[in-house]
Amino acid sequence: MKDAMTLAQTLARFAAGPATGDARMRSFVRLSLFDWATVGLAGRQEPVARAARAMARDSAASAGGATLIGGGRAPAAAAALANGAVSHALDYDDTHFGHIGHPSVAVIPAALAAAETAQAGASEFLDAVAVGLETACRIGAWLGRPHYEAGFHQTGTSGAFGATAAAARIWGLDAATMAEALCLTATRAAGLKSQFGTMGKPLNAGFAAEVGVTSALLARAGATSAPDAIEGPQGFGPTHAGSAEAAALDGLGTDWVFPGISYKFHACCHGLHAMLEAVRILRAEGLRPEEVTQLTIRTHPRWLAVCNLPEPATGLQAKFSYRLAAAMMLAGVDTAALDVYSEETCARADLCALRDRVVVAPDSSLSDSEARVSVTTRDGIREAHHDILAAGDPESLAPRLRAKSATLLGVGPAEDLWSVVAALGEGEPTLAALVQRMGGGQGTR
Repeated sequence: MKDAMTLAQTLARFAAGPATGDARMRSFVRLSLFDWATVGLAGRQEPVARAARAMARDSAASAGGATLIGGGRAPAAAAALANGAVSHALDYDDTHFGHIGHPSVAVIPAALAAAETAQAGASEFLDAVAVGLETACRIGAWLGRPHYEAGFHQTGTSGAFGATAAAARIWGLDAATMAEALCLTATRAAGLKSQFGTMGKPLNAGFAAEVGVTSALLARAGATSAPDAIEGPQGFGPTHAGSAEAAALDGLGTDWVFPGISYKFHACCHGLHAMLEAVRILRAEGLRPEEVTQLTIRTHPRWLAVCNLPEPATGLQAKFSYRLAAAMMLAGVDTAALDVYSEETCARADLCALRDRVVVAPDSSLSDSEARVSVTTRDGIREAHHDILAAGDPESLAPRLRAKSATLLGVGPAEDLWSVVAALGEGEPTLAALVQRMGGGQGTR
């Protein structure tokens, strides 16, 4: 009887195979690429971005190197590290709740560095991004919440496996060699939640991207690894509190899970987003601040210890306050803008008055991706509910991502970037247009 395939072999057969996503998956790949490029450009002057870029520039760069976001070149692995960190510097990138992390900031930098050094075409690049994102999500789900609750940061851990799959596909590794690359990744993938709130968090994304490039290059050069390095008795899963969810790989290659991705349309903690979307619904229906006598937010109890600062005084604290964020949305403040989270906003008299009419209540019947808002006015009660995991269609998400990009980069540069991403694989033979914009830092205010 033939032995069952290892986890690495299963993933490698998918990642090296012909399947690169259905039309829906391809649409979400483009949306995430655009969003990744936007937040990468917007975050290129953050302290961690400058540090990572300086490290990469100090590497022994060569003519065959890869472009750094914001300018300069470096070897592929160093470029992937720097660009991963830069694009996660603002923590404004996409989130997948099945993956339990941020897949694009680990996968896309690895794929882009590999594609540029291999002089790959746009279609090859998009295919690699698709399999890398899907692999990261599948491994993230296989590791499960116990892995995350134990203190591991899935962006850095499962993201590294996705980055490897993407880079390995760009370099044309067959399934057997790609399996070796994934097993090598198992001994290097890392990332801790203890780094949250420090430069270590965005660097987790950069490390994952770098590991992907390095593991793929090592396997291409002939390096081998333990075949059960992911799921074996002393493999990555068992030693990293993985739950080994067998169903996580169901439908691999035919049913694509990455389109369950959630985009950030507000420059604050993701725990606030379902609430902000619910308040946005009421505001779009005509609710005005002066009508509100009380606004009650119901949310999963998990978030109360994360983003429920009642009276924030600083811009950073404002990003973790249900009460103030709700007041900002009600008052028409652009919560997608970075600079509105400030001491001045926290001290605005009209916002403080609104904030003090907001009540936050735990509700264990809601998932951690949901919020329910009820508003008491002189004319009665109005309610709204939102789940950020509710399936979104690319046609409705695209305008909001373009608006977010315009807020961060400016209208002209955002639309130029959108045009470039939309054209990839549609007659554009190389990635030169995208690389030029990322390297030149075009579009930052």
